Amino acid sequence: MGDRMPGTMPDERGARCRPTTWSREAPSATDWTEDTGAARRDLPAAGTAPSLWGMLVEPVTLEGRHVRLEPLSLERHGEGLLAIGLDPDLWRWTIVRIETAADLRRYLERALQEQAEGRALPFAAVERAGGRVVGSTRFGAIAVAHRRVEIGWTWIARPWQRTAINTEAKYLMIRHAFETWGCRRVELKTDAHNERSRRAMLRLGCVEEGVFRKHLITERGTPRDTVYYSVVDDEWPAVKARLEGLLART
Repeated sequence: MGDRMPGTMPDERGARCRPTTWSREAPSATDWTEDTGAARRDLPAAGTAPSLWGMLVEPVTLEGRHVRLEPLSLERHGEGLLAIGLDPDLWRWTIVRIETAADLRRYLERALQEQAEGRALPFAAVERAGGRVVGSTRFGAIAVAHRRVEIGWTWIARPWQRTAINTEAKYLMIRHAFETWGCRRVELKTDAHNERSRRAMLRLGCVEEGVFRKHLITERGTPRDTVYYSVVDDEWPAVKARLEGLLART
């Protein structure tokens, strides 16, 4: 990144990732819809250069000084995620119910299935210093036609919470969305009662947009109010400078 501030992280590695047994090549442009991934005919033809239509969604490794976001693989990351992923506190504010190893495996398999359908791009978060898997995150609600994406489904194991890991992961993903995909909007959401997450999103520089009341029903059978946040392309330069300033102090 030519305008990277001193002391911030190196650029992401944008090379194509080799397909594995659990994924396939990114769907062609005609495979996508606004939100569901079903076929559309009003998008650019498959193979159109990213600079012309803004979002070539495919597995990619995003690397910073503190964290490396690797394309999620059950073979590479499953055991490590299982070792840290059954802490009940990680799932307190999510809509899923993760209590057993089988629950967590289904959760990861669902993420990979959504990737195969062109609806998500999941990552394993790897601490660069020790090479250990410390959590997971993903792009979801991918809307190529509207150059919009959601960042979320993020969980970081307790020993790595309140470190630079999550801040840098968000920086790498938001930067990829705006500077590689050419997005106009990046959105995030959380349970309206999750005050810690809400403070974190404001700290990143996101704008709070409002609460969707009784927006979702969790796997526990309870209704959830959801609060949405966003960053739009006009705001990205200021948010980028803010995040780079935060990370330069770590």
